[in-house]
Amino acid sequence: MTKTVVVGMSGGVDSSVAALLLKQQGFDVIGLFMHNWQESDDNGCCTAEQDFTDVRRVCSSIGIPYYSVDFSKDYYNRVFAHFLSEYSLGRTPNPDVLCNREIKFGVFRDYAMKIGADFIATGHYCSVTRINGKIYLSRAADENKDQTYFLNQVSSSQLENVIFPLADFSGKNDVRKFAEEHGLVTARKKDSTGVCFIGERNFRNFLSQYIPMKPGEIRTLDGKTVGTHKGVFYYTVGQHKGFGLGGIAGLSNSSPWYIIKKDVKNNILYVNQGETDDLYSSSLVTEKFNFITDKLSGGEVLARIRHRQPLQKAFFETLPDGSVKVDFYEKQRAVTPGQYCVLYNEKICLGGGVIK
Repeated sequence: MTKTVVVGMSGGVDSSVAALLLKQQGFDVIGLFMHNWQESDDNGCCTAEQDFTDVRRVCSSIGIPYYSVDFSKDYYNRVFAHFLSEYSLGRTPNPDVLCNREIKFGVFRDYAMKIGADFIATGHYCSVTRINGKIYLSRAADENKDQTYFLNQVSSSQLENVIFPLADFSGKNDVRKFAEEHGLVTARKKDSTGVCFIGERNFRNFLSQYIPMKPGEIRTLDGKTVGTHKGVFYYTVGQHKGFGLGGIAGLSNSSPWYIIKKDVKNNILYVNQGETDDLYSSSLVTEKFNFITDKLSGGEVLARIRHRQPLQKAFFETLPDGSVKVDFYEKQRAVTPGQYCVLYNEKICLGGGVIK
Protein backbone atom coordinates (compact mmCIF):
# COMPACT_ATOMS: atom_id res chain seq x y z
CA MET A 1 0.00 0.00 0.00
CA THR A 2 1.14 3.54 -0.76
CA LYS A 3 2.04 5.45 2.39
CA THR A 4 0.57 8.87 3.17
CA VAL A 5 2.78 11.81 4.16
CA VAL A 6 1.41 15.09 5.50
CA VAL A 7 3.87 17.89 4.78
CA GLY A 8 3.99 21.06 6.86
CA MET A 9 3.76 23.70 4.14
CA SER A 10 4.90 27.25 4.97
CA GLY A 11 4.66 28.84 1.55
CA GLY A 12 8.46 28.87 1.24
CA VAL A 13 10.77 27.07 -1.13
CA ASP A 14 12.03 24.49 1.40
CA SER A 15 8.65 22.93 2.21
CA SER A 16 7.65 23.21 -1.46
CA VAL A 17 10.64 21.13 -2.54
CA ALA A 18 10.05 18.68 0.33
CA ALA A 19 6.50 18.04 -0.91
CA LEU A 20 7.63 17.60 -4.52
CA LEU A 21 10.40 15.16 -3.58
CA LEU A 22 8.00 12.99 -1.61
CA LYS A 23 5.53 12.99 -4.52
CA GLN A 24 8.34 11.87 -6.85
CA GLN A 25 9.22 9.09 -4.40
CA GLY A 26 5.73 7.64 -4.71
CA PHE A 27 4.07 8.78 -1.50
CA ASP A 28 0.52 10.04 -1.26
CA VAL A 29 1.30 13.61 -0.23
CA ILE A 30 -1.00 16.08 1.54
CA GLY A 31 0.02 19.69 2.10
CA LEU A 32 -1.02 21.24 5.40
CA PHE A 33 -0.62 24.93 6.13
CA MET A 34 -0.57 26.08 9.75
CA HIS A 35 -2.09 29.42 10.80
CA ASN A 36 -0.10 30.08 13.95
CA TRP A 37 -0.56 33.83 14.32
CA GLN A 38 -3.69 35.87 13.63
CA GLU A 39 -2.63 39.42 12.93
CA SER A 40 -2.08 41.71 9.95
CA ASP A 41 1.12 43.58 9.26
CA ASP A 42 1.48 47.37 9.48
CA ASN A 43 -0.22 47.78 6.10
CA GLY A 44 -3.28 45.77 7.15
CA CYS A 45 -2.26 42.79 5.03
CA CYS A 46 -2.43 39.30 6.51
CA THR A 47 0.95 37.76 5.73
CA ALA A 48 -0.37 34.26 6.45
CA GLU A 49 -2.86 34.64 3.61
CA GLN A 50 -0.04 35.56 1.24
CA ASP A 51 1.86 32.44 2.28
CA PHE A 52 -1.22 30.23 1.93
CA THR A 53 -1.72 31.57 -1.60
CA ASP A 54 1.76 30.28 -2.44
CA VAL A 55 0.94 26.94 -0.79
CA ARG A 56 -2.16 26.62 -2.98
CA ARG A 57 -0.19 27.42 -6.12
CA VAL A 58 2.60 24.95 -5.31
CA CYS A 59 0.27 22.11 -4.33
CA SER A 60 -1.85 22.64 -7.44
CA SER A 61 1.22 22.59 -9.69
CA ILE A 62 2.53 19.30 -8.29
CA GLY A 63 -0.91 17.74 -8.01
CA ILE A 64 -1.47 17.19 -4.29
CA PRO A 65 -4.39 18.15 -2.03
CA TYR A 66 -3.87 20.93 0.52
CA TYR A 67 -5.58 22.19 3.63
CA SER A 68 -5.08 24.84 6.29
CA VAL A 69 -5.55 24.47 10.02
CA ASP A 70 -5.71 27.12 12.74
CA PHE A 71 -3.26 26.49 15.58
CA SER A 72 -3.12 30.14 16.70
CA LYS A 73 -4.60 29.43 20.16
CA ASP A 74 -2.11 26.63 20.73
CA TYR A 75 0.70 28.88 19.55
CA TYR A 76 -0.32 31.73 21.82
CA ASN A 77 -0.68 29.51 24.90
CA ARG A 78 2.30 27.21 24.33
CA VAL A 79 4.84 29.50 22.65
CA PHE A 80 3.99 33.21 22.76
CA ALA A 81 3.02 33.30 26.45
CA HIS A 82 6.41 31.78 27.28
CA PHE A 83 8.10 34.27 24.94
CA LEU A 84 6.57 37.19 26.87
CA SER A 85 7.36 35.63 30.24
CA GLU A 86 11.03 35.24 29.33
CA TYR A 87 11.33 38.82 28.10
CA SER A 88 9.67 40.10 31.27
CA LEU A 89 12.45 38.33 33.20
CA GLY A 90 15.06 40.14 31.12
CA ARG A 91 16.08 37.07 29.15
CA THR A 92 16.25 36.62 25.37
CA PRO A 93 14.10 33.65 24.34
CA ASN A 94 14.06 31.73 21.07
CA PRO A 95 10.39 31.05 20.18
CA ASP A 96 11.30 28.99 17.09
CA VAL A 97 12.64 26.24 19.35
CA LEU A 98 9.38 25.98 21.30
CA CYS A 99 7.35 26.25 18.08
CA ASN A 100 9.05 23.09 16.83
CA ARG A 101 8.43 21.13 20.02
CA GLU A 102 4.91 22.36 20.77
CA ILE A 103 3.44 23.03 17.33
CA LYS A 104 5.23 21.40 14.37
CA PHE A 105 6.14 18.20 16.21
CA GLY A 106 3.31 18.55 18.72
CA VAL A 107 -0.21 19.56 17.70
CA PHE A 108 0.58 19.46 13.97
CA ARG A 109 1.99 15.95 14.21
CA ASP A 110 -1.02 14.79 16.26
CA TYR A 111 -3.44 16.37 13.79
CA ALA A 112 -1.69 14.75 10.81
CA MET A 113 -1.90 11.31 12.40
CA LYS A 114 -5.61 11.81 13.10
CA ILE A 115 -6.31 12.48 9.42
CA GLY A 116 -4.53 9.30 8.35
CA ALA A 117 -0.85 10.16 7.96
CA ASP A 118 1.71 7.39 8.07
CA PHE A 119 4.45 10.02 8.20
CA ILE A 120 4.86 13.74 8.58
CA ALA A 121 7.50 15.80 6.81
CA THR A 122 8.93 19.31 7.06
CA GLY A 123 11.43 21.40 5.14
CA HIS A 124 14.00 21.39 7.95
CA TYR A 125 17.63 20.81 7.07
CA CYS A 126 18.47 17.82 9.28
CA SER A 127 17.96 14.07 9.30
CA VAL A 128 16.91 11.13 11.43
CA THR A 129 19.39 8.34 12.17
CA ARG A 130 18.41 4.92 13.56
CA ILE A 131 20.99 3.06 15.65
CA ASN A 132 20.20 -0.20 17.49
CA GLY A 133 16.48 0.50 17.37
CA LYS A 134 16.79 4.07 18.70
CA ILE A 135 16.02 7.28 16.83
CA TYR A 136 18.55 10.13 16.80
CA LEU A 137 18.46 13.63 15.35
CA SER A 138 21.41 14.26 13.02
CA ARG A 139 22.95 17.33 11.44
CA ALA A 140 22.27 18.11 7.78
CA ALA A 141 24.79 17.67 4.97
CA ASP A 142 24.97 21.46 4.60
CA GLU A 143 26.42 22.69 7.89
CA ASN A 144 25.54 26.30 7.10
CA LYS A 145 21.85 25.41 6.74
CA ASP A 146 21.69 22.79 9.50
CA GLN A 147 18.65 23.42 11.70
CA THR A 148 19.14 20.90 14.50
CA TYR A 149 19.76 23.86 16.84
CA PHE A 150 16.07 24.76 16.50
CA LEU A 151 15.01 21.16 17.13
CA ASN A 152 16.95 20.65 20.35
CA GLN A 153 13.80 20.40 22.50
CA VAL A 154 12.02 17.61 20.62
CA SER A 155 11.97 14.03 21.91
CA SER A 156 12.90 10.87 20.06
CA SER A 157 9.23 9.81 20.20
CA GLN A 158 8.30 13.01 18.33
CA LEU A 159 10.75 11.98 15.58
CA GLU A 160 8.96 8.68 15.00
CA ASN A 161 7.53 8.56 11.48
CA VAL A 162 9.14 11.88 10.51
CA ILE A 163 10.82 12.46 7.14
CA PHE A 164 13.25 15.30 6.40
CA PRO A 165 13.49 15.29 2.58
CA LEU A 166 16.11 18.07 2.41
CA ALA A 167 18.68 16.29 4.58
CA ASP A 168 21.08 15.50 1.74
CA PHE A 169 20.95 18.76 -0.20
CA SER A 170 24.38 20.38 -0.31
CA GLY A 171 23.04 23.92 -0.01
CA LYS A 172 20.13 26.33 -0.37
CA ASN A 173 21.19 27.19 -3.92
CA ASP A 174 20.68 23.56 -4.91
CA VAL A 175 17.20 23.61 -3.39
CA ARG A 176 16.30 26.76 -5.31
CA LYS A 177 17.76 25.33 -8.53
CA PHE A 178 15.69 22.14 -8.09
CA ALA A 179 12.57 24.27 -7.51
CA GLU A 180 13.24 26.34 -10.63
CA GLU A 181 13.82 23.25 -12.76
CA HIS A 182 10.39 21.97 -11.70
CA GLY A 183 8.57 25.25 -12.10
CA LEU A 184 7.76 25.93 -8.45
CA VAL A 185 6.60 29.52 -7.93
CA THR A 186 8.46 29.71 -4.62
CA ALA A 187 11.86 29.03 -6.20
CA ARG A 188 13.11 32.58 -5.68
CA LYS A 189 10.87 33.58 -2.79
CA LYS A 190 12.80 35.44 -0.11
CA ASP A 191 13.53 33.48 3.07
CA SER A 192 11.66 34.62 6.15
CA THR A 193 13.88 36.20 8.81
CA GLY A 194 13.53 37.00 12.48
CA VAL A 195 10.66 35.90 14.69
CA CYS A 196 7.84 34.52 12.56
CA PHE A 197 4.93 36.36 14.21
CA ILE A 198 6.70 39.72 14.08
CA GLY A 199 7.70 39.63 10.43
CA GLU A 200 9.24 42.79 9.02
CA ARG A 201 7.90 45.06 11.77
CA ASN A 202 10.02 46.95 14.27
CA PHE A 203 10.69 44.48 17.08
CA ARG A 204 10.80 47.05 19.90
CA ASN A 205 7.48 48.58 18.82
CA PHE A 206 5.92 45.13 18.69
CA LEU A 207 7.18 44.11 22.13
CA SER A 208 6.08 47.40 23.69
CA GLN A 209 2.46 46.41 22.98
CA TYR A 210 2.84 43.61 25.54
CA ILE A 211 5.60 44.78 27.91
CA PRO A 212 5.47 48.49 28.85
CA MET A 213 8.61 50.54 28.32
CA LYS A 214 10.37 51.69 31.47
CA PRO A 215 13.38 53.99 30.91
CA GLY A 216 16.44 53.41 33.06
CA GLU A 217 20.15 54.09 33.41
CA ILE A 218 23.07 52.76 31.40
CA ARG A 219 26.13 52.34 33.59
CA THR A 220 29.70 51.23 33.18
CA LEU A 221 30.89 48.24 35.20
CA ASP A 222 32.43 50.60 37.77
CA GLY A 223 29.06 52.31 38.30
CA LYS A 224 29.39 55.49 36.21
CA THR A 225 26.15 56.54 34.50
CA VAL A 226 26.81 57.11 30.79
CA GLY A 227 23.30 57.22 29.32
CA THR A 228 19.71 56.06 29.49
CA HIS A 229 17.82 53.23 27.84
CA LYS A 230 14.16 52.71 26.91
CA GLY A 231 13.58 49.50 28.84
CA VAL A 232 15.96 46.77 29.98
CA PHE A 233 13.78 44.03 28.43
CA TYR A 234 14.51 45.16 24.89
CA TYR A 235 18.26 44.64 24.91
CA THR A 236 20.54 41.62 24.62
CA VAL A 237 23.91 40.73 26.12
CA GLY A 238 26.61 41.43 23.52
CA GLN A 239 24.54 44.04 21.69
CA HIS A 240 26.57 47.06 20.53
CA LYS A 241 24.03 49.12 18.55
CA GLY A 242 20.62 50.57 19.21
CA PHE A 243 21.01 51.96 22.72
CA GLY A 244 22.26 55.46 21.91
CA LEU A 245 25.81 55.51 23.21
CA GLY A 246 28.34 57.24 20.98
CA GLY A 247 31.34 59.28 22.00
CA ILE A 248 31.20 60.57 25.59
CA ALA A 249 32.97 63.73 26.73
CA GLY A 250 36.03 63.00 28.84
CA LEU A 251 36.51 59.49 27.48
CA SER A 252 39.27 59.07 24.91
CA ASN A 253 38.38 55.49 24.02
CA SER A 254 36.51 55.46 20.70
CA SER A 255 35.73 51.72 20.74
CA PRO A 256 32.06 50.70 20.47
CA TRP A 257 30.02 50.06 23.60
CA TYR A 258 28.74 46.56 24.35
CA ILE A 259 26.04 45.40 26.74
CA ILE A 260 27.73 43.18 29.31
CA LYS A 261 24.86 42.37 31.65
CA LYS A 262 21.34 43.42 32.66
CA ASP A 263 20.04 44.20 36.14
CA VAL A 264 16.33 43.57 35.59
CA LYS A 265 15.30 44.26 39.18
CA ASN A 266 16.78 47.78 39.12
CA ASN A 267 16.28 48.32 35.36
CA ILE A 268 19.96 49.00 34.67
CA LEU A 269 22.05 48.11 31.63
CA TYR A 270 25.77 47.59 32.27
CA VAL A 271 28.14 48.29 29.40
CA ASN A 272 31.82 48.39 28.55
CA GLN A 273 33.87 49.54 25.59
CA GLY A 274 35.59 47.23 23.16
CA GLU A 275 35.97 43.45 22.94
CA THR A 276 37.03 43.05 26.57
CA ASP A 277 37.15 39.90 28.70
CA ASP A 278 33.83 40.91 30.27
CA LEU A 279 32.09 39.84 27.02
CA TYR A 280 33.43 36.29 27.28
CA SER A 281 32.57 33.26 29.42
CA SER A 282 34.37 29.97 29.89
CA SER A 283 31.33 28.08 31.16
CA LEU A 284 27.56 28.20 31.49
CA VAL A 285 24.72 26.37 33.22
CA THR A 286 21.50 25.39 31.48
CA GLU A 287 18.15 24.61 33.01
CA LYS A 288 15.50 22.15 31.84
CA PHE A 289 18.01 20.34 29.65
CA ASN A 290 16.33 18.07 27.12
CA PHE A 291 18.20 14.94 26.05
CA ILE A 292 16.51 13.93 22.79
CA THR A 293 17.22 10.20 22.99
CA ASP A 294 19.71 9.12 25.68
CA LYS A 295 20.12 10.81 29.06
CA LEU A 296 23.84 11.26 29.63
CA SER A 297 25.86 12.15 32.73
CA GLY A 298 28.77 13.95 31.09
CA GLY A 299 31.68 13.84 28.70
CA GLU A 300 33.37 15.61 25.81
CA VAL A 301 31.01 17.14 23.27
CA LEU A 302 30.65 19.75 20.58
CA ALA A 303 28.42 22.68 21.49
CA ARG A 304 26.90 25.85 20.10
CA ILE A 305 25.12 28.70 21.85
CA ARG A 306 23.47 30.19 18.76
CA HIS A 307 22.34 29.04 15.32
CA ARG A 308 25.12 28.82 12.74
CA GLN A 309 27.84 29.32 15.32
CA PRO A 310 30.79 27.03 14.49
CA LEU A 311 30.71 24.01 16.78
CA GLN A 312 32.85 24.47 19.90
CA LYS A 313 34.74 21.81 21.86
CA ALA A 314 33.42 21.47 25.39
CA PHE A 315 32.92 19.19 28.37
CA PHE A 316 29.53 18.81 29.99
CA GLU A 317 28.32 17.51 33.32
CA THR A 318 24.75 16.76 34.40
CA LEU A 319 24.28 18.21 37.88
CA PRO A 320 22.20 16.57 40.67
CA ASP A 321 19.25 18.94 40.08
CA GLY A 322 19.06 17.91 36.40
CA SER A 323 20.65 21.07 35.01
CA VAL A 324 23.70 20.79 32.77
CA LYS A 325 27.01 22.63 33.19
CA VAL A 326 29.09 23.20 30.06
CA ASP A 327 32.79 24.11 30.21
CA PHE A 328 34.28 25.33 26.93
CA TYR A 329 37.83 24.75 25.76
CA GLU A 330 37.81 28.34 24.46
CA LYS A 331 35.88 31.25 25.98
CA GLN A 332 32.59 32.10 24.30
CA ARG A 333 31.41 35.57 23.35
CA ALA A 334 28.11 36.99 24.63
CA VAL A 335 26.60 33.95 26.33
CA THR A 336 22.96 35.04 26.55
CA PRO A 337 20.49 33.90 29.24
CA GLY A 338 17.28 32.64 27.67
CA GLN A 339 18.96 31.30 24.54
CA TYR A 340 19.79 27.61 24.11
CA CYS A 341 23.04 25.73 24.45
CA VAL A 342 22.90 22.67 22.21
CA LEU A 343 25.24 19.68 22.49
CA TYR A 344 26.45 17.25 19.82
CA ASN A 345 28.32 13.98 19.58
CA GLU A 346 29.80 14.46 16.11
CA LYS A 347 26.76 14.40 13.76
CA ILE A 348 24.23 13.46 16.46
CA CYS A 349 22.35 16.25 18.24
CA LEU A 350 22.14 15.17 21.89
CA GLY A 351 19.73 17.93 22.95
CA GLY A 352 19.81 21.33 24.56
CA GLY A 353 18.81 23.52 27.47
CA VAL A 354 18.00 27.14 28.23
CA ILE A 355 21.04 29.12 29.34
CA LYS A 356 20.52 30.19 32.95
